[in-house]
Amino acid sequence: MEPRDIYRLTGVSDPRISPDGKRVAYVVWRVDEDENSYPSAIWIREPDGSDTQLTEGVKSDRDPRWSPDGRKIAFISNRGQGEDDDKAKSQLFVVDSSGGEAARVTDLKEDVSQIAWSPDGSCIAFVSREPDPAYDEEDDRARPPRRFTKLQYRLDDVGWIGDRPSHIFVVPPDGSGSPNAITKGDFQDSHPTWSPDSARIAFASARHDDWDIDALNDIYVVDVHGGEPVVATGTDGTIGQLSWSPAGDRIAYQYTPGILDIPYHGQIAVIDVEEREPKILTSSLDRNCTPFPDLREPLWVGDDVLFATEDQGNTHVYKVASDGSRAPEVVVGGELNVTGFDAVGARVVHTVTDLETLPEMYEGSERLTNVTRSFASEVASLPAERFEVSSPDGFPVDAWVMKPARFEEGTRYPVLLNIHGGPFTQYGNRFFDEFQVYARAGYVVLFANPRGSSGYSEEMGRAIRGPGAEGPGWGSVDHEDLMAVVDTALEKFDFCDPDRLGVLGGSYGGYMTSWIIGHTDRFKAACSERAVNNWHSMHGSSDLGWVFKGYFGAFAHEDPDTYLKVSPLSYAPDITTPLLILHSESDLRCPIEQAEQMFTTLRLLKRDVEFVRFPAEGHELSRSGSPRHRVQRFELILDWFERKLKE
Repeated sequence: MEPRDIYRLTGVSDPRISPDGKRVAYVVWRVDEDENSYPSAIWIREPDGSDTQLTEGVKSDRDPRWSPDGRKIAFISNRGQGEDDDKAKSQLFVVDSSGGEAARVTDLKEDVSQIAWSPDGSCIAFVSREPDPAYDEEDDRARPPRRFTKLQYRLDDVGWIGDRPSHIFVVPPDGSGSPNAITKGDFQDSHPTWSPDSARIAFASARHDDWDIDALNDIYVVDVHGGEPVVATGTDGTIGQLSWSPAGDRIAYQYTPGILDIPYHGQIAVIDVEEREPKILTSSLDRNCTPFPDLREPLWVGDDVLFATEDQGNTHVYKVASDGSRAPEVVVGGELNVTGFDAVGARVVHTVTDLETLPEMYEGSERLTNVTRSFASEVASLPAERFEVSSPDGFPVDAWVMKPARFEEGTRYPVLLNIHGGPFTQYGNRFFDEFQVYARAGYVVLFANPRGSSGYSEEMGRAIRGPGAEGPGWGSVDHEDLMAVVDTALEKFDFCDPDRLGVLGGSYGGYMTSWIIGHTDRFKAACSERAVNNWHSMHGSSDLGWVFKGYFGAFAHEDPDTYLKVSPLSYAPDITTPLLILHSESDLRCPIEQAEQMFTTLRLLKRDVEFVRFPAEGHELSRSGSPRHRVQRFELILDWFERKLKE
């Protein structure tokens, strides 16, 4: 895979089975070089095994949701319909499941998301933002200033949210009435789910005192016609996606315990709607049951609940008895990553990717789609080998090695150590364009899950808390684990050249890259991307920087010494490794000032450093940024390591 092969990427996502269990709607996405975009179309898998394209897919048609009678499919699209397509917001559409012209149901100023049919088919609930009237003024120089009183006033990839709260709306599916906002106020409401009698909607929100500074939220229930929402949970953790049971007595939901105390494993819980007694169903797994990226809400199948969980570099589907009478058991497992799933009765379909394969749809072991065949026939995907590493203190670490393309025995190749973001995420058996591009360019690719990663025990995920809380903090045992990965690879694989080592990563991976080269000069070149470099300024400049009290045990103003101690910028005078800094100018998670501080310091020290800024991109550039920028990013990284490790 070369950088320009970004334009060849395609795959299947979001499978949804019709209510009668006979048909499956799914999304086929691709990359459009000319439009510099990600168009997608909705397809239908018919009972006879044929596939029908339901929507045009010129723009982004996504999130197909069957009506209760199976005759209609609601979906979200940013098609313009006479507007300036480049500025068109994503709106709600409904189309006959047998085909035909889609009808537009909403015409709002903001995007529509998280759509859900009422069980009686009379309404569709969705989420959208309600902007302050000041947004009607198009001239920024004439617009009134923004006034905020809550800390959560902006969000990466979303922008300002303090004056654009997200609310729950309902609308008739035939467009006969205007959308009605059934929640109000300066709150961020999400994840609506209907009661079986279509009379109430449960949703996730934070509405308690000081909700903006403790990172907690709850389940609320509101009448379909609106009114004051009633809280159903105890404000003792973070609520994710939720779903009402078919019997109407309980709600299943994603739950992460703790108050500014991270990371903990996300769990699947149920709560009795009337008695408000929660029950956690998944603690016996000792695995994170809220994978990143999120797949979907917990899914009721009879009295069982289906959910996804991370496990040693894989993402699997499990089911658990909703009353806790049976332990969780695997429904879809193996050396793979499930990226979407659905079930009706005994039928389960899922989309899957692995190290060499882009996402396709399966039922059991039967592959139902083959949309990636063109990519697979034209671009050779390279495998990776898992190997185990023993850290200096004996802790076992999962790692993988990918040989370069056109590998020849007896030849040594430059090595790139890749470090994932998070840190509470995982690398593993998932197609990753980064690894394929670097291996194609002639590098040995190393990647691993050091302590602090998800997919393993909760103890391992919490191993790098501190140093203001229990644990040694970032840049401690995680650093030791990664160095052990390099040492083991050099000892185990004689094709790794110890004199040509490079290191790179983004977000937490960028942090660790900056940290590593401030503590060793064994790497000949490094690339730090969207990194945290100065925790003290990150605390206030990031959309969520203050939340990392959950790792460090204190806010920056309470313990500034700790924040400086764990900041790579504090060790910049010790950096001699040539460093490429990549950052996005609209990144609100790790603001670009983080890159500016490191670049300024290293340049004043007259070190070998380059700084590249991507306009109009946020924190997710490498995954969902404009395709053109993703290609350019690859070209920059390859050029850098070509100059530093090969020439």
